[in-house]
Amino acid sequence: MELKQEEEVAEPVSPTGQYFNSSVLSISVLGVLESQVPIDDSPTLSLLQDVFLPVNPRFSSIMVRDKHGIKQWKRVKVNLKDHINVPVFQTTTGDQFYDQQFNDYLTKISLSQLPQSRPLWEIHVIKYPTRAAAGHVVFKLHHALGDGFSIMGALLSCLQRADDPSLPLTFPLLRNDLSLNAEGGKGIWNAFSGFFNTVSDFGWSLMKSSFAEDDRTPIRSGDEGVEFRPIDIFTITFCLDQIKLIKSNLHVTINDVITGIIFFGTRLYMQETGQDHSTKSNSTALVLLNTRNISGYRSVEEMVKPDPNTKWGNQFGFIHVSIPELMRAADEIYPTKFVFEAQEIIKRKKNSAAVFLTGKLLETLRKYRGPEATARHIRNTLKNSSMTISNMVGPVEQMALANHPCSGIYFMVVGVPQSLTITMVSYMGKLRVAVGTEKGHIDPNKFKSCVQNSFDMILKAAANSPSQPN
Repeated sequence: MELKQEEEVAEPVSPTGQYFNSSVLSISVLGVLESQVPIDDSPTLSLLQDVFLPVNPRFSSIMVRDKHGIKQWKRVKVNLKDHINVPVFQTTTGDQFYDQQFNDYLTKISLSQLPQSRPLWEIHVIKYPTRAAAGHVVFKLHHALGDGFSIMGALLSCLQRADDPSLPLTFPLLRNDLSLNAEGGKGIWNAFSGFFNTVSDFGWSLMKSSFAEDDRTPIRSGDEGVEFRPIDIFTITFCLDQIKLIKSNLHVTINDVITGIIFFGTRLYMQETGQDHSTKSNSTALVLLNTRNISGYRSVEEMVKPDPNTKWGNQFGFIHVSIPELMRAADEIYPTKFVFEAQEIIKRKKNSAAVFLTGKLLETLRKYRGPEATARHIRNTLKNSSMTISNMVGPVEQMALANHPCSGIYFMVVGVPQSLTITMVSYMGKLRVAVGTEKGHIDPNKFKSCVQNSFDMILKAAANSPSQPN
């Protein structure tokens, strides 16, 4: 779409927004709210008009190109009815729950493309009960609109505390996972190790993004066009108190525990498939990290201000992390090895500037070769790795949407050229892990069982062996 009048432009599309909405990538985020009570959708139009649209001009804008061919956000009049979907499921006598129909519907909307002729979001109101909820509200937002931090902020602007709407939602303390080692620069060794880690990590990341593909395994088909294939989406719930118990006993961080559980569960799944060689395969996780210097979620008003630490948009980096090998005999006795290995990897990555150099590389590619070439580089980065892991922090208190208490929330990134995507969000003392798997390549029930077994084994081992071995 060509822009004729430059004064109609709301704002330029960010570089990352251009990458995520290009000829080679179209990535969206599904945000799922589980309602504790049957859904009354009569307030939908007023909620969107009065609360959701004012959050950010991008929700009322489309992407256009100016006379120089640069993508811009252009404000348009929004026909809200075009963005609201209330599906009708086929029912049979005696149906009480609609889990399969709901799962099939998530698969369907994960594959559909958001029309470029209107603002890049839509909402799906599912009134049918499942075993998890009395109804669901699913927001689908294009990743070009913003990253997980921005999108979470937008959704939270539509929600209130269920116990007392006059009180603000509160969140666990957030720390910037990308901060460098606090001792870096204070000693020759720290400076040297930081330099070595940066060169090593950046060089490896560059190879993985260019030509070094992961092995084809039970979690990676490696097929071209995998992003256009149907996916299964399912969730696993862990108690945060139990994760904190593991953290305390092993003297690690919560991120170390979660990463270790996911990695161990993934290798257990590879073993369960009967392909023993895959337990030692070259498999890499792409871990997405928020690059904001933040200590908690900001209000939407603060996020749209010109503050580099809180502003709206896509502000994240990624690191490549090798999934540790499964040494069967040892790991059956000592499953917490994966937690300690995750701790060592994350600690080393913190003492590295590879994430920032990767950002500079993308900016250089965009400047000299254009956003489409940069998008192809990002697609190769995703395609050549085995899985993506991202996480967000949700509120401590229960939320409500238009007086509908939310019993749970989770999100999923779709349109990614990978067979396995994992996202996590905390809410009301629980950690909700959502898993997206390539249908027909990964067995969702077996993978879920392996991750749950991983958690149980690590929890038991941490309770019995609270100290790290030599």
